[in-house]
Amino acid sequence: MFVIIGTIVVMISVLGGYLLSHGNLMALWQPYEFLIIFGGAIGAFIVANPPSVVKGSLRGLTGLFKGPAYGKQDYIDLLSMLYDLFSAMRKEGLLALEAHIEDPASSPIFSAYPRLIREHHLIDFTTDCLRLIVGGNMNPHELEALLDVELETHHAQAEAPGLAVAKVADALPGFGIVAAVLGIVTTMSQLGGDTSRIGEHIAGALVGTFLGILLSYGFVGPLAAAMEARAQEDGKAFECVKVALLSSLRGYNPMVAVEFGRKTLSSLTRPTFVNLEGHLKGAR
Repeated sequence: MFVIIGTIVVMISVLGGYLLSHGNLMALWQPYEFLIIFGGAIGAFIVANPPSVVKGSLRGLTGLFKGPAYGKQDYIDLLSMLYDLFSAMRKEGLLALEAHIEDPASSPIFSAYPRLIREHHLIDFTTDCLRLIVGGNMNPHELEALLDVELETHHAQAEAPGLAVAKVADALPGFGIVAAVLGIVTTMSQLGGDTSRIGEHIAGALVGTFLGILLSYGFVGPLAAAMEARAQEDGKAFECVKVALLSSLRGYNPMVAVEFGRKTLSSLTRPTFVNLEGHLKGAR
């Protein structure tokens, strides 16, 4: 919603100010300038990035018009699921978790949270961590170092589309200059002819520079920043799982371990301690 609102504000401010200063809106309609700038930027984007990043960028851009991947209720479910796993581990021992982590879809613990079971990356991360705890005989410091490496890789992959779009934003003013230079070349070929046509060509060339700068700083750059922020926010779920698992491995009881995980979440989506405790008590 805020992406749409911000885009509308940019357009109204720029075009409205131009019209109020007695500008001619049709003078900005230069389809060939659009073709040069957009075509060049998209082509360079495809050349510079692997297919996975190109597809991820499209998914990230469309995802900005939807809600975040995890809401407050999703985090309540995640913390509740971790609490159930830690309780089973405490009551029945580590080996009791093998059946759950080998086939999460048929596990009574995982399947109790159908929204989360569809988040394959998050479930795989959780089960892989539990496998290391069950069969790896690792101390908390060793496991933390390993999980930090995995999360660093995950975050870098999640933020790659946003960084790729940011590079497009950086390149757009350059493509605007390319369009302007080509417009000047066209203008020079008209010297000696109708002066009004020469003026139109110069105006078209300047529109190319204008479009490159406006698209970079008014649209594509902010979208890239929003994609990076969304990727960082969605990564909080993985941080929550990591901290909670390490706390459980260090010997804290399930409620305290879950509280460690809750503290990693953003204040905007973090459930309160009272809400979480009430949910856990109601689920028992």
